[in-house]
Amino acid sequence: QVQPVESGGGVVQAGGSLRLSCAASGRTFSMTNMGWFRQAPGKEREFVASIRWSGWTTDYADSVKGRFTISRDNAKNTVYLQMNSLTPEDTAVYYCNTVDFATRTPLRGYWGQGTQVTVSS
Repeated sequence: QVQPVESGGGVVQAGGSLRLSCAASGRTFSMTNMGWFRQAPGKEREFVASIRWSGWTTDYADSVKGRFTISRDNAKNTVYLQMNSLTPEDTAVYYCNTVDFATRTPLRGYWGQGTQVTVSS
């Protein structure tokens, strides 16, 4: 079973960039579709991006398309989220999880600690 641990968050000014990492344990990582989700204060958790196990296909929420890039390194059991042109609306706790690629929904019923991203204006 894939157990992810997120890192790389921080405080950045609007227009800046951050790169998040999700290190996952588990022998099945290289065969697992992975996704990033985020939850802003007072809002529900939402889908951000996903990547198929092969790395060949990705999917993005409209709000981040063209600014964020998801990638993975199966040799390192790690998924990345490169975030550029950040805005205060991107402020949230970011989580990674296994994902149903078609429905953009998480497959695991529980979440890790996430990593906080704060974008100042």
